[in-house]
Amino acid sequence: MRAERGGIFEGRGAHRGHLWCDSVCVCSSSADYLDNGNNKMAIQQADKLLKKHKDLHCAKVLKAIGLQRTGKQDEAYALAQEVAALEPTDDNSLQALTILYREMHRPELVTKLYEAAVKKVPNSEEYHSHLFMAYARVGEYKKMQQAGMALYKIVPKNPYYFWSVMSLIMQSISAQDENLSKTMFLPLAERMVEKMVKEDKIEAEAEVELYYMILERLEKYKEALDVVRGKLGEKLTSELQSRENKCMAMYKKLRRWPECNALARRLLLKNSDDWQFYITYFDSVFQLIDESWTPPAEEEHSLEGEVHCSIEQAVNFIEERISEESKSARPLRGPYLAKLELIRRLRHRGCNDEYKLGDPEELMFQYFKKFGDKPCCFTDLKVFVDLLPPSQYTKFIRQLLDVIPLAAAAENEVALPGDIKALQQHLCVVQLSRLLGIYHAMEKKQKLAVVRELMLRYRHGLEFGKSCLKTELQFSDYYCLLAVHLLLDLWLEGEEAAVWQCLTLLEEGLSHSPSNAQFKLLLIRIYCRLGAFEPVSELYSSLDAKHIQHDTIGYLLTRYAGSLGHYAAASQSCNFALRFFHSNQKDTSEYIIQAYKYGAFEKIPEFIAFRNRLNSSLHFAQVRTERMLLDLLLEANISTSLEESIKSMSLSPEEDDIPWKDLLEISSTHTYGLPTLGHTIQPKNSEKTAENGVSSKIDTIRALLQQLEAAVDSGKKFLEQKIQYPVLGPPPTRMAGFFSNGSCQCQTSLFYLVSDIYELDTNGLEDSAEIQERIGNSFKSLVERLTDLFNKCKGDLIEVRDGTLKTHPNLLENLVFFVETISIALWVSSYCDSVLRPFKSNLQKKKKKKKESSVAMPPVFTHFLDYVTELQTLTSNVIDHIKGLEIILTALKLEELSLKDTLLLQEEKKFTKTVQGKVQSSYHHSVQEIGELLKKRLETIKKLKI
Repeated sequence: MRAERGGIFEGRGAHRGHLWCDSVCVCSSSADYLDNGNNKMAIQQADKLLKKHKDLHCAKVLKAIGLQRTGKQDEAYALAQEVAALEPTDDNSLQALTILYREMHRPELVTKLYEAAVKKVPNSEEYHSHLFMAYARVGEYKKMQQAGMALYKIVPKNPYYFWSVMSLIMQSISAQDENLSKTMFLPLAERMVEKMVKEDKIEAEAEVELYYMILERLEKYKEALDVVRGKLGEKLTSELQSRENKCMAMYKKLRRWPECNALARRLLLKNSDDWQFYITYFDSVFQLIDESWTPPAEEEHSLEGEVHCSIEQAVNFIEERISEESKSARPLRGPYLAKLELIRRLRHRGCNDEYKLGDPEELMFQYFKKFGDKPCCFTDLKVFVDLLPPSQYTKFIRQLLDVIPLAAAAENEVALPGDIKALQQHLCVVQLSRLLGIYHAMEKKQKLAVVRELMLRYRHGLEFGKSCLKTELQFSDYYCLLAVHLLLDLWLEGEEAAVWQCLTLLEEGLSHSPSNAQFKLLLIRIYCRLGAFEPVSELYSSLDAKHIQHDTIGYLLTRYAGSLGHYAAASQSCNFALRFFHSNQKDTSEYIIQAYKYGAFEKIPEFIAFRNRLNSSLHFAQVRTERMLLDLLLEANISTSLEESIKSMSLSPEEDDIPWKDLLEISSTHTYGLPTLGHTIQPKNSEKTAENGVSSKIDTIRALLQQLEAAVDSGKKFLEQKIQYPVLGPPPTRMAGFFSNGSCQCQTSLFYLVSDIYELDTNGLEDSAEIQERIGNSFKSLVERLTDLFNKCKGDLIEVRDGTLKTHPNLLENLVFFVETISIALWVSSYCDSVLRPFKSNLQKKKKKKKESSVAMPPVFTHFLDYVTELQTLTSNVIDHIKGLEIILTALKLEELSLKDTLLLQEEKKFTKTVQGKVQSSYHHSVQEIGELLKKRLETIKKLKI
């Protein structure tokens, strides 16, 4: 099948059915403008052509694409539908409409387009295949099955037939009823393939793969094994050992341990470095022992040959592999590691000493001597360190160090490696020391001494990497990383200066290894923990994260941007993350289509599972929520009303389309209730209470408040566990600060106030003294709580204490909590204003009619006006405080500070100043953005006058 073209038109020619002469020139010119991104000129060229040929489909669609790309979506859609309604069959119009509908994210319209084309040109292979792919993009598996068979009837080619078979498998995968999947879809697919097998029409490896997939899903493991071992299995050649791997998988499913063992043994004889088969070999040996299996006296042991069914045979087999390794042209790690794995398994069964396999310590020592200069040595040995008794750790490390060729220039100097191999050996020992906890047990002075030594070795090792490219890592980078981790330990133990030294060393390391992702990730984590987000955006960008990495590490960016007051960066990072997740659906559809085209059927379920995994990502759910909260925080009641903001999000307060319970326990309590609040807060008055559905809104709010209370209780119980997250673990949520600084109580009481205001609106001012008093008390309580929250924001963000620079990121986070809480207070106040304003207007009208000057105003008006005045005063005080912080941060001359440090040399202090400058600049940026947002909120408060 022809691949889909990249440009608007490709291979234009007379046989495409164009209007030629001037028409095709202008049409072609318009398409070229679109391909080059000049959309306005494309529209002009299309208009020029339409003046001469007003019914030319191609020109209309090209104009529609130009309109879509210039933001005129409605005009583009209307123009496209004009053409689509005429059911065009010329290739260029169809192709251009397909491109337009994809850019509109309306793939379902492409199916209608080609359904019409197929009806008009029923024998077109091209249109039938396009229709099949259009169905594939929207996941219409039943229609794909039908389209595949229709295509096969027109052009009887195997790929089309198996497209239909694969579509049956997809129906089985997507079926809600597993029984239906195994009794209808898969058996039908099996019969379709069996028909081709009986007629000897199986041609390609992909078709055999598909047959195997069907049988495996039907749990017909015996039949699947027969297929692989039989004549059809000979076609499985594209992957190395594809046939053997499939046989092994079926033997395991069938618990045919003799065959498992014999096949693993045979494959290890061919390649004694293939670790997966050592694991299978050991698994099968011990399964056979546990089942007391014995080989038959006269027959073959198994279909795959000789079987080992005793520990003695396993021991001899591994020893033979080690003997054979010595004759190998290159060193093989597998046999030596297999011996350690066998010792581990025998120990677990309590029978190691009987078989004299050797002392693990000595075996690991010998392994180090053989492979210690390879970067993989540490990762190989770390799996087996549990075989060493803790009392032997120090002795083992000394033993390793003794065989490394290090040389010291003078008696008291550190002995350094003379080449890269010695450096790698020493690095392996240092990593093992860290793993075994030797550094952890040291006192502070000893740790500092180790850090000095590690950094000395790091800088010495840079000599070996002078010819490295910027994209390559320095050989000694791990020394720097280990030094940083030791300093992080000290920081977590209360040594404040250690964190600045961490950042200094990492920045220094990054200057020599600009591509070191570990340096960058650590810098991101530490800067964020210090409350400095500004350097993080650039660091994350330089990681050049690809595809799935936006899900696996993207939370490092989105977790802190908004919570540290960098609202512009928060919006940008959320948008960036959402673009990835939203494009996932489209991208995965393209992968699936390519898999159909090239017969990679076994990949299609993997692509579907991958798409589902991303759609149910916790990070995706959090970013979606954070994006909406940011929109409300930055826009609602500033550039748009709260109601408009909520409506634009298409939120339903009764239904949350994110299955939070399925993803995780509630991760950030304060995000709940807030997005749905605006949907239910609408200006109402007592005359509207009889309207249908109005009373249900307050029921919705009360139901949401119950959910919020439950979430708060759950969050508090979770925090009571006092879980300490490691530095390299996931960052903690904002929940602890949300509870401790009073934001939770304040925001919750605001939501309850909505219920009281609604009750006042429903009942009217008469006989509502109790409600009015309750509202007045709530206003007083809210001001007190907001004032208390403000008091927790006071203090210097950066201070110098005993020669050490100390930051207070919690003050910054409390300021952000204050802004969020005051925003909710203003939304609720706006609602209150909209309820009280009509009441006051009615009272004033009555007053004029009765000409009474002494009509008493209900107390709720005074309560509200006093509350708004206090809110205005408090917000002004916070803005003044922020101005003070800005002045202090601007005046702070960090370059003049003489910080106490015990590690840094004079030439490194430039990195210290860089680090301190980045933190200072980030804090300044944070308070500026927070201050600007609060000023806008103050303007909103001033408008609250009933």
